[in-house]
Order: sequence, then C-alpha cells, then structure tokens
Amino acid sequence: MTARIQRTRLLAACAVAASVSLVLTGCGSSKSSSGSSTGANPSVTVGAVSADPALASLVPADVKSAGKIVIATDASYAPNEFKDDKGNIVGMDVDLANAIAKKLGLTADVQNATFDAIIPGITGNKYTMSMSSFTDTKEREASVDMVTYFSAGTGAAVKKGNPDKIDPTDLCGKKVAVQTGTTQAKDITDTINPACTKAGKPTIPNDGDKFDLQTDVTQALVSGRDQVMLADSPVVDYAIKQTNGQLEKIGSVTDTAPYGVVLQKNSPLSKAVQGAIQSLMADGTYKSILEKWGVQAGAIDKSVIDGATS
Repeated sequence: MTARIQRTRLLAACAVAASVSLVLTGCGSSKSSSGSSTGANPSVTVGAVSADPALASLVPADVKSAGKIVIATDASYAPNEFKDDKGNIVGMDVDLANAIAKKLGLTADVQNATFDAIIPGITGNKYTMSMSSFTDTKEREASVDMVTYFSAGTGAAVKKGNPDKIDPTDLCGKKVAVQTGTTQAKDITDTINPACTKAGKPTIPNDGDKFDLQTDVTQALVSGRDQVMLADSPVVDYAIKQTNGQLEKIGSVTDTAPYGVVLQKNSPLSKAVQGAIQSLMADGTYKSILEKWGVQAGAIDKSVIDGATS
C-alpha cells in the first residue's frame, strides 16, 4: 500500500541528517505533493467503457479463454480499495481495474487478499494481477512487472488539535501506527529509528505499532493508543474526512512515487494493461474515476512498464 511497497525513501546522507530532522522532511522527493483528496463521491457513475480490439488482441490466450482477470487487492485502504457498508470491494483501484478489464474485453474478478500475500500470489499464479496501492520500485521490478498509473507520497495524521504536540520532523520516542508491510513500516525500521539512535534519542517503540489492516491503524490513532499514523497521502486525507474531524494532517507529503499494477515478470499481459491505462487516460475515464474518489491530484499523464527510478 503506499507506497505500500518498500520504496527506498531516503539517501544515506538524509538518514544522518535525520538526527536533527527525521521524517517527512526535505530529504524526501523533490516533487510537489500529490494524491491529496478533495472529497470523494462514491455514488458517481463513471461512463461506460468499451473494449478496444487492438488491445484485446494482446491478451494471452489463457486469460482470453477465461474471460476474466483475477485481481488481488487488500480491501482496507480507503479510498483506494476497501469494503463498503454492504461488504462490496470498492475504491479508486477497483474502478480502474474494472475499466482496464473492459478495455481488454474481459471482466475483473477482484478478490480480497492480505497485502503481504499478494506478490507471492502473483508469482505463484494464484492471481493474474494486483491493484493495491503498490509503489513501483526497482526492488519489486526484479520479481514482477509494475505498470504505473498513479502518484502518491507519505502523509502523517494526529488527533485533532495535535494534543501531544507531535513534530512530524522528529518522531523519536513517539508511538506511531503503520500498516504491516508498507513503506512507512520499513522506513521506521531502516531509517528513522537508526537515526534516532545515532542522535542519542529514544526510538519509536516496537519499530512502530503495526497492523494488518489500515482501518486498524486509523482506529489506533482515534482511540489514543498511538500518537501519530503514517500512510499514503490519499489514505491519510480520506481517513481525516471519514473520522468527522477527529484527526488532522501534519507536515507535508513527501516521497512522491508512482503506484504500479502488479503482474508476473515479463507477462505478455503487461503491455495490454499499459495500453488500456493509456487509453483510459485519453478518453477521460481515468480522470473521472480519480475525481469520483477525490484523488485527482495524484493523476499522471503517461503509463509505463517498470518505470521506477529507485
């Protein structure tokens, strides 16, 4: 999930500088913040998507004969992928997955899965692809294809009014909630806590309080169990809106990087998916879906296969 993959966020030099200023600082991406939510409207109906014969011709025979793409997602990461009050899996990624499938003359079979189990499920042929807020990185590209479609960074939230006076640039000794397997969880272990130790400061307890579901991360903050949560920028924005003013954002969004659709390495389907995303961008469907979920600030204008820079 944002960056729910293990993105390399900070250079070694930045880790040293973190002894003074730790997380969510200028050591992150130099790009402008993206993925900021301006308000979701899930009831909006996106226009119909028609199959593109040229793109459909790129679909491998086994997938074409099945008539569907089996798509894994961890449905706990609103507004990207989550369950509505009827138990249906919905969200920005889900709408995009359905639209991609339709472009290819297929249907999308979206299945809920634990985040950490998704990549092994792709490489083990359990799933055809995944859309679950995975950040595209060189590390992941070594084992799977990543087709870019969105841009997000890391954000931080605290209880309204910031009662613990949390400084987002110095989280040493603070109780921080994160989702298991995310970039944010890895950053605590690999970057933030080592910098705290070097600076002679207490580390973040337990290398962060880790939860399997992002909904539990948010609840840990709302309940007061933790003092701050770190997550992908659109997820933080959505959580603030959904908790009716109980939370607020602090600091700025950092480490902007692309999300990628996950497919098997060198899959012939990767080119078809990339073409479908580009076609959805061209016909306006992509923009409509992002606006529906209030995440249009994370839009990109070109989809590529394995486009990670770090």
